Amino acid sequence: MAERILIIDDDVDTLRLVGLMLQRQGYQIVAASNGTQGLAKALEERPDLILLDVMMPDMDGYEVTRRLRKNPATEAIPILMFTAKTQLDDKVTGFEVGADDYLTKPTHPTELQAHVRALLARTTQRKTDEIVPASPHEQKGCVIGVLSARGGLGVSTLAANLAAGLFTRTQTDVILAELTPGQGTLGMELGSPNQKGLTEILQGSVVEITREKVQSSLVPHNSGLKLFLASENPRDVNLASNVQNFEALVPRLSSLARFTVMDLGSGLPTYVQRLLSMCTERIVVLEGNPSTIQHTKILVDEIAALGINRKDIVAILNNRQRSEAQIPWAQVQDKLGHSILTAITPAPELFLQASRLQTPAVMAQPTNMTSQQFLKIADAIIEREKAR
Repeated sequence: MAERILIIDDDVDTLRLVGLMLQRQGYQIVAASNGTQGLAKALEERPDLILLDVMMPDMDGYEVTRRLRKNPATEAIPILMFTAKTQLDDKVTGFEVGADDYLTKPTHPTELQAHVRALLARTTQRKTDEIVPASPHEQKGCVIGVLSARGGLGVSTLAANLAAGLFTRTQTDVILAELTPGQGTLGMELGSPNQKGLTEILQGSVVEITREKVQSSLVPHNSGLKLFLASENPRDVNLASNVQNFEALVPRLSSLARFTVMDLGSGLPTYVQRLLSMCTERIVVLEGNPSTIQHTKILVDEIAALGINRKDIVAILNNRQRSEAQIPWAQVQDKLGHSILTAITPAPELFLQASRLQTPAVMAQPTNMTSQQFLKIADAIIEREKAR
């Protein structure tokens, strides 16, 4: 995936020329025309590098840098300052407030490109050094990521029942991991509310994410599953920016079970983009209505744009309500332009019973037709795992 560079400069010509030049080098460019906008873009986009002008009317580059360095979400982003100022004191001030490099205007394109490459290379190496590698004895299990184009399509339900199906079929360790900070629902549904396992992992440093710490965060469930849960506190949604922690977490989870089923929620935030490349299986959930099919088609295209083979993206049609408005399976598949593994039949009574028992539907009524459909998905994953 191309590195993302944020350019903050009030000079429109500079934004256009520098942005175009770096785009031609293969970088993704985000632009901001003042300091306030730049701070907002930095938080929203989480760029790999910031090119920052010093002389701006609303907030100069020094103040922007100070604020970036004070915010835990942006403190590690490398900053390359560039300005018309040539005095030594100006450069010293830039380094003192937290800039990583400094260039004076006008600068030759080749020189700018060289500084950009060097900064990005150093950052990549630092990230590699910070992420604790898995120990040689840690065996990597099968990692399944489940997501949808938007919320409310049954991602958590599918993830929970797929995990239960895998456990039912194999009787081996299966982890159900809810990787949606601040949006936890599985804890309440499965009788283990107010869990902070994910929150604590994301709040700590990368080097603290050990196999032992992750193991101690797992919550045993009477179904036989091991749960790794997100909190219900909406403030924790900000922890989604801690991408390196997610990247360090997944190998630890996969070393603790034969199967790890990850609830990745909806959309493609940066951390989900990174985690999809770490998955063995990727499951996209959709419903049979026109708008959802169109949104899902875009999602599949964007996942493929990350370099993931379309054949490695599994689509599941989850019809949660009995409705004439639902489009038949074959038509959904045709409109989606992507094969669908199976369709889940609406079963409100089954899910109501499962909710009362605080267990996945597969465990509540294993012989139910809808439970059998979940088991069919589990069987397909087990077969592919054996073939690898």
